[in-house]
Amino acid sequence: MLIRRTTSSLIAALSACALLVAGTLTPAEAGPITSTTGQTTGNWVAAAVPTKEPGGNTSWAPRGEDYPSTKTLTDLAIPMSDGTVLRGDLVVPADADGNAIDEKFPVIVTITAYNKSAQQYAGGLAGGDSSYLVKRGYLQLTVDARGTGSSEGTWEAFAARENQDAGEIMTWAHEQEWSNGNTAMAGPSYMGISQLWAASAQPPGLKALFPQVPGADVYRDVVMSGGQIDVGFIPLWMGLVTTTGLIPPAVTASDPSSGLTALLSHIGGALTFTAPTLVEALLGGDLTYDEEFYDERSVIDVIDKVKAPTFFIAGEYDLFQRGTPLLFENLNKRGIPTKMIVGPWDHLEGSSGEHVGDAGEGTLAELQLRWFDHYVKGVEDPALDTDIAPLTYYEQGTGKWRTSDKWIGDQLKATTYRLSGSATTGNKKGGLTTGTPADGTADVLPIPVAGLCSRSMSQWTAGLPNATGLFSACLENNKVNDSAGVVFETAPVTTPVEMQGPINARLYVESTSGDGMLAVAVEDVAPDGKVSRLTGGWQVISFRELDKAKSRYLNGQLIQAHHPFTRASKKKLARGEIAPVDVEVFPTGAAIQKGHRLRLSVQAFDVPHLLAPIGDLLSTLTVIKIHNSATHPSALTLPTLRTKVSSRTTISLTKSTTTRSQSNQVRVSVSATGEKPTGKVQVRLDGKLIRTASLVWGRTTITLPKQKRTGRHTVKVTYTGSTYTGSSSSSKTWTVRR
Repeated sequence: MLIRRTTSSLIAALSACALLVAGTLTPAEAGPITSTTGQTTGNWVAAAVPTKEPGGNTSWAPRGEDYPSTKTLTDLAIPMSDGTVLRGDLVVPADADGNAIDEKFPVIVTITAYNKSAQQYAGGLAGGDSSYLVKRGYLQLTVDARGTGSSEGTWEAFAARENQDAGEIMTWAHEQEWSNGNTAMAGPSYMGISQLWAASAQPPGLKALFPQVPGADVYRDVVMSGGQIDVGFIPLWMGLVTTTGLIPPAVTASDPSSGLTALLSHIGGALTFTAPTLVEALLGGDLTYDEEFYDERSVIDVIDKVKAPTFFIAGEYDLFQRGTPLLFENLNKRGIPTKMIVGPWDHLEGSSGEHVGDAGEGTLAELQLRWFDHYVKGVEDPALDTDIAPLTYYEQGTGKWRTSDKWIGDQLKATTYRLSGSATTGNKKGGLTTGTPADGTADVLPIPVAGLCSRSMSQWTAGLPNATGLFSACLENNKVNDSAGVVFETAPVTTPVEMQGPINARLYVESTSGDGMLAVAVEDVAPDGKVSRLTGGWQVISFRELDKAKSRYLNGQLIQAHHPFTRASKKKLARGEIAPVDVEVFPTGAAIQKGHRLRLSVQAFDVPHLLAPIGDLLSTLTVIKIHNSATHPSALTLPTLRTKVSSRTTISLTKSTTTRSQSNQVRVSVSATGEKPTGKVQVRLDGKLIRTASLVWGRTTITLPKQKRTGRHTVKVTYTGSTYTGSSSSSKTWTVRR
């Protein structure tokens, strides 16, 4: 009993801190909460209690509870194929007296690295209230990942063995006597990534996933953004996961031998993985390159194997702002039933799901119920796809929720703004223009406090400053932070500029050290001078090599750069060398309203987010000169939403007059502002449709048949238009003689 009480006290104190960083809890705004059994459990609140009207703007309404209560079975032993025993807690439906219902149910599984015993202090499972689904006929199994909580083994985040465990856990749940054979998975962050690893193994019975804010590419998404170490989040995260792993496992009270075995292995993991990993990264070892270590830890490399219907929750200020849309796109393109809601949320907010209902499609718990009822229980839901589009995202700048069938598709076009003129740090502004730019340069000075007063500071500490209310002025206005770098901005726009997706900043630079960091932000400047940071990107100059095959282009223009980040690709600039550096700016959905300005801000640091390895620190204390001219066309390229434009069709005949024995040709050219029209053209001769052809880059040539009837004929060509280009037509007279 003493062990149990001591363990519970430690878990309550330490795990709450870890769960805050992991995004599984929100600070309490009121007093103690109640567990599913009705007992007071602590001063923390469940992150995803439904607060909006059921069903939002949909035609669907959530069903009521099937069972009045729940019961938890703790520390079930889950054997892995290598003999390691993992532990899981199972929450089951119960009657009013707390007795478990003796039936088989579908199982929702969550795999956590944050100590399942701490979940009770959240009044439910991370990322949602487990009792909501359990009372509606599901089981909830929460499993401590290898080397964490009450599970044996050593923790090595998303190593191959842990990823194999995920599939084996799902197979085990599928086979248990209390399972009806159908399984699903839910949970945020680490628990969201685990779902995709499990699904890539295609275990039997897995029917659906519901990951919140999962990452895709460990290196690029969060650990080494642009080639520098994320010191704002990674050390804190690894340290807290390790700390919760060193708490005496809860299973010790009922099985001292198992608890001791688990604790000793956790200590070993801290000494052999956590500490060496952090030290090696800071010293500039192998972990600073995108090589073997990350190859086995990036779920984007196995996403092609995922076939389960998946509902993503993503955040525009999230740690995985870059990665979650890539996962959605893969499933969406392959025809896997998938949806994604992207909100104005940081990692804590996206993990809690507290504001998911703001999108108007239901609260987190309601969406999970609807998704699982349909894909796990087989409940007919004919309105699901009409109620909820594949993509729903919050548009910064207007505050509107937008929908689309795709993240990147033909609804977008690439719009490029050239940098224009010169800029100086904290003073003179340069320009951004789609017209003719002026030549100029800008010196980016090494100011090592850049980033401290910005939304980036909150984003890359998982949203802790936002959650605590600290630095609120910096989160709302980036003006002060911009004074630590150079800025380029448009004149007030006369029509809104709506962007959706990843962005590329190509900057032609030279550096006194041959290296350095480019930290860029894309921003909205209001008429009153307020600067709203929409998104950002980072790139170490020596890692500038571009992998064109893996980069993304729109209308032939680069919108998402992919750099190898390998040891072999790292190369400093020679003295006096000017080279293009493509900065991958993380995706967003935003609009620059009429009268506002689009701004590009460039700095040399992003503190406390990123830090160079110790061996490269001196090279970051450099002046970086940005060049813009005809030979050095520095530019910002955005994927912008198309608006329908009018077209103009012009035609010419090869011959205006022919004989009856001669055929003829009509050359067609269709133009539209900012477009190379595609689609069909129809040719009518004297009012009769005789030919249909497709445009290629706005042009085509069509052969007209010989005409036996002499005299004048009218040739009319009609461009039928497309989604974003209006129709138009043109006519010519063709004279036929004997």
